[in-house]
Amino acid sequence: MERWDIFCRVVDNYGDVGVSWRLARALAREHRKDVRLWLDDVAVLARLRPELDPGSEGQRLEGVEVRKLRDTFGTEDVADVVVETFGCDPPDSYVQAMVGRAPVARWINLEYLSAEEWVEGSHGLPSPNPRLPLTKHYFFPGFTGRTGGLLREADLLARRDAFQTEPGAQAAFWTALTGAVPPGGALKVSLFSYEGAPVAPLVAACARLPIPVWIVAPEGVAARLLEAAFETGEAERCADLEAFVVPFLPQDRYDELLWACDVNFVRGEDSFVRAQWAARPFVWHIYPTEDNAHWVKLGAFLARYTAGLERAHAGAVTALWEAWNRRDGAPSRDAETQAFPGAWAEFAGRREALEAHAGKWAAGLALRRDLAAAIVDFVDNLL
Repeated sequence: MERWDIFCRVVDNYGDVGVSWRLARALAREHRKDVRLWLDDVAVLARLRPELDPGSEGQRLEGVEVRKLRDTFGTEDVADVVVETFGCDPPDSYVQAMVGRAPVARWINLEYLSAEEWVEGSHGLPSPNPRLPLTKHYFFPGFTGRTGGLLREADLLARRDAFQTEPGAQAAFWTALTGAVPPGGALKVSLFSYEGAPVAPLVAACARLPIPVWIVAPEGVAARLLEAAFETGEAERCADLEAFVVPFLPQDRYDELLWACDVNFVRGEDSFVRAQWAARPFVWHIYPTEDNAHWVKLGAFLARYTAGLERAHAGAVTALWEAWNRRDGAPSRDAETQAFPGAWAEFAGRREALEAHAGKWAAGLALRRDLAAAIVDFVDNLL
C-alpha cells in the first residue's frame, strides 16, 4: 500500500488543520492510501474531532495515523509521497532523509486556495531544491479545470441533499443543537469569524428585518463577539431575534449547520469551501494580511462567484462582503453610520435569487474532479 506523509503547521487554526485532515481522510478512505498526518498542534484537530487525545504522540482515526510532529527522522521514515501543506516545510531531518531514499519520494506543496488567474499557470510547476537533489511540485486548489479543484468527499452532496430535503432531519438537528425548532419563515444564520468582524451591526440589522431571525455561533471568536454585542448594548434582544452560542462543533456536524442555515458567515479556507458545498448564500471573512494582499484574493473570488449574477444581485454580494471585511477601515464607527446595515438588508432581501445562484455555483463545481482524486492522479504521473 502506498504510504503518504502529510505535514501541517498551524497558522490559521482550524482552516489549516481542517484542510489537512479532510485530505488525509479522503486519501485513506477513498483512495486506500496509508496516510500519516503530522501536526505541530494536535489539540486543534481534537477540537474538530473530539475522539482524538491531544496529548498522544500517535493515534488512528478513520484510517489515518495522526502523529505529533517531531524533529528527528531517518531514511526509513520517509513515505512514498510527501505533502507539505501551505508551504510549511517538513523538518530538516526529514528532508535530508528524503535524499537517501530509493526511489526518491514524490514531494508536493499543497498551496492555499485562490481564485486569482496566476494560479492556473503555477499549478503543477516543479521547484528544484537549491541545495539537495530533490524537486517539489506546487499543487494549487482552485475553481477551474486548470487547477487542483476542491476537497469533496464522494458522498458529500448526496448527504447534503438528503438533509436539506428532509424537514424531520433538520428539526432533529435544531432540537439537539438549541433545544427548539426555528419558527416557520425564520432566517437562520450561522456565524464563524475572525476578530474585527462587525458582529454587533449584523445583530442590530437582523433585529430590523420583518421576519424572525436565528443567529447561531459555535464557541470561539464569533461567539464572544455575539455575546459582547448584547452585553455592551450595541445590540438589543427582541421577540423576533434569537441568538445562540453552541458548543464547538465537530467537522461533520458543522457541515450540517451550514446545510441547515439560510446564510452562512464563514472564515479562512476550510469553512469557506464547505459553505460553497452547502449551496446556500454565504459571506467570507478572509484571513487578513499585513500587506492587504487579501483584498486582491477576495476580489478575485468575488469576480468569479458573481459572474453569472444579475448586476444588482452581484452588487449586493460585493457590498456585504466588503462591509463584513471592513474595507472602509473604520472598525470603531457607530453601527448606524457604517455601510454594513444597508448592505445586509439589501443582501437579505435578495436571498431567494442568491440561494438559486449558490445552488448553481455548487453544481458547477461538482462537475470537476475533487482535490484528493486530482492529487493522486498528479502524483501517479510523476512516477
